[in-house]
Order: sequence, then C-alpha cells, then structure tokens
Amino acid sequence: MNLSASLPRVNQGIRVPQIRLIGAKGEQVGIVDAAEGLRRAREEGLDLVEVAPLAKPPVCRILDYGKFLYALSKKEKEARRKHKIIEVKEVKLTSKIGEHDYQTKLRNARRFLEKGDRVKLTLFFRGREITHLEIGLKMIERFTQDLADWAAVERNTGLEGKAIQVYFAPKAGGKKSAPARPAMIPGKNEKGQTNSSHAEIKDEQSSKKTV
Repeated sequence: MNLSASLPRVNQGIRVPQIRLIGAKGEQVGIVDAAEGLRRAREEGLDLVEVAPLAKPPVCRILDYGKFLYALSKKEKEARRKHKIIEVKEVKLTSKIGEHDYQTKLRNARRFLEKGDRVKLTLFFRGREITHLEIGLKMIERFTQDLADWAAVERNTGLEGKAIQVYFAPKAGGKKSAPARPAMIPGKNEKGQTNSSHAEIKDEQSSKKTV
C-alpha cells in the first residue's frame, strides 16, 4: 500500500454534485449536496473526507483529517512489518551425489524451510546418467522423505531436458533441527567442568610414577 498514492479527496477537492454523507458520530445523514456536507463539516470544526469514491454517489464522512491520515499511516507501517518476502532457495543434486554432499544439501534445505522460504530441488543428469532415470527418481524420493517433517511438495515439474525440479513449501509448525552438541573435551563434562573420576585416575597415575 502506497499512502501518498491512495490519499482520499477532502473538502474542496471533492468535486461531485451530491454525496452520501456520514456524520462525525457515524450516523447516516443521507444524500446531500457536496456543498452542504462541507458546510456541516466546517460547523463542527472538522473535514469532509471521501471514503468510498466508487459508490454512487460517493460516500463522504465528517472527521478529523489529520487523525485520519495518522491512522492510515499506522496501518500501513503495521502491514509492512507483518509482510515477509518469501524467497525460493535452490538446492542442486546429481543422481550420483556422495553421502556427505547429500547431507550438506539436506541441512541447507531444512535451514531454508525453517526460515519460512520455499525450496527448489533441481536434480541434474550428467552425460549417460539420463539412461538410468530410476536412480534419480529414487534420489528425489529419498530427499522428499527426509524433508517430510519440514515441508510438503508443492510442485513436481517432471523431467525437462536433463533435469527434474521439485518445489517444497514449509509446513506450518514444521520440525526444527536440533542444535549441534558441543564437542566433548577429555576430562570435562557437558558444562565444561572437570570430570572428577578422570582427575582421580590422573592423580593415581602420577603418584605411581613418583614412588
């Protein structure tokens, strides 16, 4: 919504012979001349604002134009705040991708989905790989199953040239990836504290050497 491009006509800017007038308290006054509507607005120290220009005749209301603009601006800011641009992130695979690379691609896809973005999986067939289409289809099936808790298939383009593209949309309330656990340091527990049993063993070993 562009506020400057959608401002209503007000007071003398309302150039129609008749209007359907709504009073300052929301009461229906009825159809009157535009000049009469403006006179009534002036008497109350307010403005005549056109709120439904496409109606026959246009609907106008007596109100405080400054407060009206403030309310419009606030509404527009709230709409912008709530609006999130959803991107489509592409993940590329081949039918002979290694397991390590596959897991990396899968983690990336899950991360994109958790952010609310859509994912486009593109599976390429290189050279004679196209003659073993079933391998690629199994790869797509596996990837789909591995994303089942995060996303639903939105569209599958099928084989086009030497590639298949599958679009995934995030599920509402979808699963979140578990955070990676920190690497354990010998002699330390998960909180980084010294493991007492480990320390006791070291002390016992050192005492034997000094005997």
